[in-house]
Amino acid sequence: MSPVWQASFVAAPAHASGRARGAAPYLRTEFAVDVPPRHATLHVTALGLIEPHVNGVRVSEEVLIPGWTSYRHRLAVSSADVTALVVPGRNALGAVLGEGWAVGRLTSDPQRLGLWADRPAAFLQLELDYGDRVELVTSDGNWRASTGAVLANSIYDGEAHDARLEPIGWSTAGFDDRAWSAVEAVDVDLDTLIVPSRPPIRRIEELPSKEIITTPSGRTIVDFGQNLAGWVRLTVTGAPGTTITLRHAETLTGGEANFVTNRGAHATDSYTLSGGGTETWEPRFTFHGFRYVDVEGWPGPLDPGSLTAVVVHSDMARTGWFETSHELINRLHRNVVWSMRGNFVGLPTDCPQRDERLGWTGDINAFGPVAVFLYDARGVLESWLEDVAAEQREKGFVPHTVPDALGTPSPPAALWSDVVVGLPWTLYWECGDQDVLARMYPAMTAFVDDVAARLDDRGLWNRGFQFGDWLDPDAPAHDAAAGKTDRYLVATAFFCRTTNRLARIAEILARPQDAARYAALHTRVREAFRHEWVTPAGLLGVGTATAYALAICFDLLDASQERRAGDQLADLVAKADYRITTGFAGTPFVTHALSRTNHLDTAYRLLLQTECPSFLYPVTAGATTMWERWDALLPDGSVHDTGMTSLNHYAFGAVADWLHQVVGGLSPAEPGYRRIRVAPRPGGGLTHATTTHDTPHGRIQVAWRRVTDHRMALEVDVPPGTSADVLLPEHPDHRLEQVGGGRHRWEYEVPASDPAAYDFDTPMAALAADPAVWAAVSEVLHRHLSQYAERWTSDAPPPQLPNLRAFLTIFAGRAPSMETDLVAALKSRPLVADR
Repeated sequence: MSPVWQASFVAAPAHASGRARGAAPYLRTEFAVDVPPRHATLHVTALGLIEPHVNGVRVSEEVLIPGWTSYRHRLAVSSADVTALVVPGRNALGAVLGEGWAVGRLTSDPQRLGLWADRPAAFLQLELDYGDRVELVTSDGNWRASTGAVLANSIYDGEAHDARLEPIGWSTAGFDDRAWSAVEAVDVDLDTLIVPSRPPIRRIEELPSKEIITTPSGRTIVDFGQNLAGWVRLTVTGAPGTTITLRHAETLTGGEANFVTNRGAHATDSYTLSGGGTETWEPRFTFHGFRYVDVEGWPGPLDPGSLTAVVVHSDMARTGWFETSHELINRLHRNVVWSMRGNFVGLPTDCPQRDERLGWTGDINAFGPVAVFLYDARGVLESWLEDVAAEQREKGFVPHTVPDALGTPSPPAALWSDVVVGLPWTLYWECGDQDVLARMYPAMTAFVDDVAARLDDRGLWNRGFQFGDWLDPDAPAHDAAAGKTDRYLVATAFFCRTTNRLARIAEILARPQDAARYAALHTRVREAFRHEWVTPAGLLGVGTATAYALAICFDLLDASQERRAGDQLADLVAKADYRITTGFAGTPFVTHALSRTNHLDTAYRLLLQTECPSFLYPVTAGATTMWERWDALLPDGSVHDTGMTSLNHYAFGAVADWLHQVVGGLSPAEPGYRRIRVAPRPGGGLTHATTTHDTPHGRIQVAWRRVTDHRMALEVDVPPGTSADVLLPEHPDHRLEQVGGGRHRWEYEVPASDPAAYDFDTPMAALAADPAVWAAVSEVLHRHLSQYAERWTSDAPPPQLPNLRAFLTIFAGRAPSMETDLVAALKSRPLVADR
């Protein structure tokens, strides 16, 4: 239940003498207590950021309070139990304020300042519950304001702290604040204040430094071994006035820190020592996306233990895990997890490092199924959806970023604007809770009705701005929307899926007339799509992997057409040498479309390709998070020069949905996992995989293992009160088991997966036809004879050479150890992926 708000928003005087922009206001008041209260609760929020203090103690472990919401509509109030901090006699209540998202600069435009407020303003209400009465201490015109040690602070640019300027004892009783200024009231609609439903932002983990590097130019770089979102805590001893500067970077180029991916964000923190012995400091009003930190001004030798990376994000419970026999796939999955962590700092963003960090709707719409599997993200996502709906009601459209920091009209765009339907649907299937559908239903219908009015007389969405297959790797470097796939094909395909979902949602919510209307709209759009782009045989007029993947996964084809489309898709993937040819729209679906149409081997070959662009190329290049572009770092180690090359972007991590559902074999058969589908599909030389997920009903675990080439084992843990349909992988009879709660295990004979051994006399074409073996063989060839790598692809072995024996006759002298590695590659089948 929301408290009755009686506090006011207060701020330092707008024209305080000597106050530089970015200098953090310090606010304080004092109050008297006769006897200790039974309970004391402090409620705080701010336009900007707030760090509350009671009697000299920082109140909460929550950071970056109150986070970022659509401030004009919803401003979250954080609450903390401070009973133990309130004492009889005089007490002090105070706060330090930062600019945060409301006041500081946002977007790549350095002039976009103060989008929600011209200065930080604080709201504090302390409730002292004595049992028979409640007394309040509130922020009001009697508070006092000054500045202190925080000289500058910015989400993008970092924080500057001079410890010599900290007003000692400022938040304790008896401090002399006569030189401080009176605060000014700030008019804020208190009806916008909400009790947050999302988890707070906290320090979640700490990483020690992995290595201290002296660069070729003599700079000192600390490598934390992991790209993350957060900041650095330092512990130092030195002379007063010594200033340490920390510059944050995602990567090194030529051994030096490369700040290009930060774009216009300075991402620089500085700390000036007071000289009072050992000092420990960390920023409070900023965060950075980084792996490396350039350190300047450190007094004396830098001890590795003096710097700690603090990982910061919304405090969500982990709910999903995945592991296989293939270490590169495991690293890929870990990269997906770390990118989600770095982009859930209060709300789902695109990247944590540059002058952007915005709530792009398309990114989370693509990544949503993975997000809700990996973490209990309901609080974050449902809160953000409330902001989406509020912005839509105000503006009449779904902004491409929420909160709307861009401030320009956002015409409806497929994958982006339809997040109002797609993300609630994803949450419903994860949790089984209809409430999110009901709350978002007006936003859903408003969006769909708007687009329906924009269709042409045939039912095609073929005009207006579209992102298309955003970041298709073949798009021009400086025009990410200009991919191979017709943007209006993408738009119409997505709208077809959206109308189908809305019809089903209307049915679930017992709105039969709406259900019929949107079902009819779905039929109209589907038929228009088929008439415009699909031949009777199932070929698409736009012959791209994205076009085929969408047509297959969005049920735009009949059964016979789907088979032909699957064949065409597999052929396209093979002709591209199993490299990625899809962008934001197609990538989440291409592996699903392949496995759905019985091209599992092709899907695995696509997954296991390591040449750029591919899922595993960033992994082999040392990535610890997902990249915005497949080639964000080029093979020569340089950064892709587009100004849009984040190394921490989760959208392409949507492939993890296929890992969970197909490789791992775990998916909901009903919303909320009351009934579970277990159907692993081993391939790619993997010998085992384990997938674990905490559902509303309890933990599910699916673990399959290839015991031998002829024997398979499957273990499934099913929560009490649920049931599972288990399709035994590779079972000769395609056996389906239906089981209830408990642990279940099967072990059985499977058809031989290796009917003939491979050796140096095996024809090259036979090796190339086996995805697992050729992956291992080609890896050896590329490793030892990289100068020929462009000639040898998975469907084009070395020309005019009948077998490996002939190949070795020519090349063995140039790479003596290659023969040994090839023997291992041939004998490793089907275990090659373990390598």
